[in-house]
Amino acid sequence: MKPLISQHAFIGLILLFAHQPAGMVAADELQTLQNCRLVETSWADGDSFLIQDEEGNQYTIRLYGVDCLESHVNDTTDARRLRAQRRYFGISKYGGSTESSISAAQRLGKQASLAVKQELKNPFTVHSAFADARGDGKYKRFYGFVTTGNGDDLGEKLVRLGLARAFGVYRKTPDGKSREDYREWLKDIELQAAKRGVGIWAATDWDSLPAERRKDREDNAELELATRNQPLDPNFKININTAARDELMRLPGIGEVLANRIIERRPYKTIDSITKVDGLGPKTLQTLKPHLKLSD
Repeated sequence: MKPLISQHAFIGLILLFAHQPAGMVAADELQTLQNCRLVETSWADGDSFLIQDEEGNQYTIRLYGVDCLESHVNDTTDARRLRAQRRYFGISKYGGSTESSISAAQRLGKQASLAVKQELKNPFTVHSAFADARGDGKYKRFYGFVTTGNGDDLGEKLVRLGLARAFGVYRKTPDGKSREDYREWLKDIELQAAKRGVGIWAATDWDSLPAERRKDREDNAELELATRNQPLDPNFKININTAARDELMRLPGIGEVLANRIIERRPYKTIDSITKVDGLGPKTLQTLKPHLKLSD
């Protein structure tokens, strides 16, 4: 079981949330945790790991903007995500079979974890607004940026090493880059890593990559069509300010990309304001509205 947060930290977060305006789920401004240490666990991935601040509080941090290969597959959701990641990097047939490709992908995922361990061997800084970063809804995680002891952005470093893709939830960075600038910056770094053939990109089959990505888009479209045509229980409602990514994906027509966009635009003060998310217009809102709420 992945650890949550310490009792001391939990009490602090309750006090933090208690002072938020109605509809807010976390402080909008980034808070800085100095002199943090990495806490070794058996479950950590390159983009999600446990840290401890200088006061002894522990938090599970999920990096903004990057996505490392799944090194632990515990259920069909993890397996589906690993399949999408393998297709993105064009490694679905690496080693000549699906089984060898999965094994190689998990090894590369563990390599990302080892890289994080190396980068965070000295005290580092975490910047977080304590926005809920649950993926499957079971484990409490917070989105954050990590600045290493050498002054590097950890997410950027992982992409530069070819151990992560530029994908996920974005926001304004500690050094002032806008959400859009940070997204495009990481994409450019990813392009450089691909050109150098480092990390995961060393295993890419460039001839099959377009077909693999197309197949993933087709499968996602099929799943979204199936969920769109499957009526939800009229009593099913989720809080758009706190719902985990996978909970949002239960909504008709909401895939992982749109779920991430919904998360990065939080908090919402009204249900109708969800239309500020790219790809969610008034027509989609009318379909989703019966299943959305702003509080628990």
